[in-house]
Amino acid sequence: MAQSAAPATGAPAITPISAKAIAPWAVFVGILALVLLYFVGAEQGATALISGEGVHEWVHDGRHLLGFPCH
Repeated sequence: MAQSAAPATGAPAITPISAKAIAPWAVFVGILALVLLYFVGAEQGATALISGEGVHEWVHDGRHLLGFPCH
């Protein structure tokens, strides 16, 4: 048996991802995180963008999990 179990070709080359390709995604994720943090942490009271308690009730448990006081 002259055949080997390993493939004859080497490992595929890993191409690096440039910062220019990552930058738009990093900005998008950063803005999304800030919006989520606003709705979890500050969407009630004087700074509320949406009236009523709907948003508060949807993010209530997450608010306590992250340490925000809400009542």
